Amino acid sequence: MSHPRDILLGAQARTGSIPVCDHYSGVEARMRKSLQLQEEMTQEFGACVFDVTLDCEDGAPVGGEKEHAALVVELALGARPDARVAVRVHPVDHPAFEGDVATIAGKAGHRLVHIMLPKVERPEDVERAARAVDAAGAMGLPLQGLIESPAAVHRAFDIAAHPRIQSLSFGLMDFVSAHGGAIPSEGMGVQGQFTHPLVVRAKLEISSACHAHGKVPSHGVVTEFRDQAAFRAAASRAANEFGYTRMWSIHPDQIRSIVELFAPTKNEIHKASQLLRTAEQAGWAPISFDGKLEDRASYRYYWQVLERAHQTGRPLPDEAREWFARSQSNGETP
Repeated sequence: MSHPRDILLGAQARTGSIPVCDHYSGVEARMRKSLQLQEEMTQEFGACVFDVTLDCEDGAPVGGEKEHAALVVELALGARPDARVAVRVHPVDHPAFEGDVATIAGKAGHRLVHIMLPKVERPEDVERAARAVDAAGAMGLPLQGLIESPAAVHRAFDIAAHPRIQSLSFGLMDFVSAHGGAIPSEGMGVQGQFTHPLVVRAKLEISSACHAHGKVPSHGVVTEFRDQAAFRAAASRAANEFGYTRMWSIHPDQIRSIVELFAPTKNEIHKASQLLRTAEQAGWAPISFDGKLEDRASYRYYWQVLERAHQTGRPLPDEAREWFARSQSNGETP
């Protein structure tokens, strides 16, 4: 029997099955706690609901880049076999970039789920990084990119088109700073970043570029981690208004909110499961469901609802669990 993923998802609709939250930490104690928290929440949810990205760019002290890269290798190699660990290296034009990649990809590339490239300006930066990662022995390791300047936003579609790019994130702080004061500081805030026209345009360009090429748009930092109401409002807008399917966390308190707000509701999951089972029984031909015509365009949407539910550890009806069990039995990444 054909699987919904094979029937419904084309290149543009398949953005990949990666967790909706990407948690960043760069200080040793916090990196260790992040990995421990990931293990605990994986057991709680029955799925790994967030990546842990160990940060070299902002985490490494100036002059201590080699030592920090060695620490990151130690942590990645010491993580549980089913852990999802990534690393943000230095930008490709930074003196520490080559050393970062040689050490981290060379020694721990097989334990990483991706490498994050900050300050990507053009597709050539991705290509340079891909060659370095492959030369270090981590052939084919996915790359993610951080868009942080007006020029990079202009090239977002070309960057997203690179076959090694898995996801693009928006670097809000550097983007605002790159405008030389033309964007006020409020543009970096929890509300201003959703209202200032230049910031809004950048977010939408990145999201659209990702969806155009089947990549994952990842919303960046919201620094107001103590104001949970404001943070939740921001995460909700990122998911529901700006088209982002993944978001950064910089504090453990943000993780659960991201997982919750980027997950479909119980009612959405139930409807998606019932509708898709009816469609499958009809051989994926158009059907009438709740008095409305449904076809493969809507089937695709509802299948993505179920994939997000699975990624976020939401309870699934029996018929939906059977589809994901079938994927795992075939050796696919659910």
